[in-house]
Amino acid sequence: MSDKPVFRVALRGDALLTSPRWNKGTAFTAEERKAFGLIGRLPYRVNTIDEQVERAFDQLSGRSDIGKNSFLQSMKAQNWVLYYELIGRHLHELVPIIYTPTEAEAISQYSHLFRRSEGLYIAFPHRESMEEDFLEQVEDRDIDLIVCSDAEAILGIGDQGAPATVSQLVLSSLIGGIDPSKCLAVTLDVGTNNPDLLNDKLYVGWPQKRVRGQEYDDFIDKFVQLVRKYRPHCLLHFEDFGVTNAQRLLRRYRDTHAVFNDDIQGTGAVTLATLMAAIGVTKRKLSDQVIVVYGAGSAGLGIARQLRDAMATSRFYLLDRFGLIRTGLGDKMREDQRDFARKEEEWGADAQAEVGLLDVVKRAHPTVLIGTSTHAGAFTRDAIEAMAEKVDRPIIFPLSNPSKLVEVHPHDANEWTRGKALLATGQSVPAREDAKWETSPNATTPSSTPGLGFGAMLCQSRRMTDTMIIAGAQRLAELSPALQDPDDSLLPDFGDAPDVNFEVGVAVAEQAIEEGTAGVDWKKEDVRGRAQEKRWKPIYGEYVYDPEGEM
Repeated sequence: MSDKPVFRVALRGDALLTSPRWNKGTAFTAEERKAFGLIGRLPYRVNTIDEQVERAFDQLSGRSDIGKNSFLQSMKAQNWVLYYELIGRHLHELVPIIYTPTEAEAISQYSHLFRRSEGLYIAFPHRESMEEDFLEQVEDRDIDLIVCSDAEAILGIGDQGAPATVSQLVLSSLIGGIDPSKCLAVTLDVGTNNPDLLNDKLYVGWPQKRVRGQEYDDFIDKFVQLVRKYRPHCLLHFEDFGVTNAQRLLRRYRDTHAVFNDDIQGTGAVTLATLMAAIGVTKRKLSDQVIVVYGAGSAGLGIARQLRDAMATSRFYLLDRFGLIRTGLGDKMREDQRDFARKEEEWGADAQAEVGLLDVVKRAHPTVLIGTSTHAGAFTRDAIEAMAEKVDRPIIFPLSNPSKLVEVHPHDANEWTRGKALLATGQSVPAREDAKWETSPNATTPSSTPGLGFGAMLCQSRRMTDTMIIAGAQRLAELSPALQDPDDSLLPDFGDAPDVNFEVGVAVAEQAIEEGTAGVDWKKEDVRGRAQEKRWKPIYGEYVYDPEGEM
């Protein structure tokens, strides 16, 4: 007996070969070719998945990064199993192609590279037909995950108007084990303030300035309420929303539906896990850390909140373009930053004077320095040496991407701390010549955020709570190689990401069951077995032709 899954499929002939979900290409067996009318539509020889992957990788090699991205997009439109299996066997090489940094370049050229639509596009001028359009996509479909975006803050390149939000879904299936047939990408097109797009005659989105204020809120709310009405058990993932909306929308909906924001909660969770691993090396308490976050946008504030919730302390110092966030900044301080404002009397400075990073390091003596600013070189030698003077093992996370915008090169940070720093960075370079490859809470949010989503989806949680996210972060920290060897990486190797995400997902679901937010009637000890059953892997099943089967 075969251990492959058996599917009853209603498609035949060209309809089967053009369905990316069901197409096997040259891997259809002789029996399947006969049953599904494929004998004259395929070359004679039957290939194994290994042979198909080898052929595809040979075709991929030698292309530019953007060429590889385009090739893989085309493959995904033809054959899901081959696409995911190819990337899964070459994670280190190909995830940067389908995600940051190459995906950012592809998105910036989205209108010029456009070949076919993916997911659901909801444009503001079509808001009256939103419910009808939504049901066209989800009716008769089992949806576990919806990723939606208004594309205002895409992967470090800002406002990109209306590209499809598919890269996060790919990671959710590739690394998180969520069935791609049960995922939906939604583009919420509310216009763009990018002049290059507005002046581009090939731009495919709605060519108007971004909708703001009550009209924007009503548009987003109408969509969220459709999700709650028709797919109440799915996870709604907010992706790449701008700083003025990201935290506000998360706060508005997190108590009424299972919603998740990768930029805020995902980056925060992985940073928390990395910090837990780092202090496991230093043997100091989490609550004893003094943390400086340079860059108080969505990611920076998300990290600060996640750490604060886990640490139950207020020893945070946040800086943005006006310097240290403190009460004297008045209108220069955003509403969502006020929770972290330092009192003016702590500094004795004039309310208009800027308190910079070096000032904060010298006065606050931080043990942890985190960068999310995209301000290249912001972590100066003076600041890092001042930090190292007061801390035995300074923890330094320059997280900005792309590499040209990083706050400090890890090699420099290592040199300026005389090799004492514990580093995690978005750059794929070792801090020392003899160092293991460093891993990053920013560049490798895929190392756990798909697992967070998998856990919430698995147990049909009614909410994504902070305690669920912290449970996932704790499980990730427990898997740190540095806990066994202090010179090893703070996070597991990215090649292990699928198995790591599985563990994170189990921890999240167990926590949801323990706190009563799960929508399933399971015991905690049931979770691992249920997760194994639910985990999707790119495997060709055996097909039986059935006119009443799946389409």
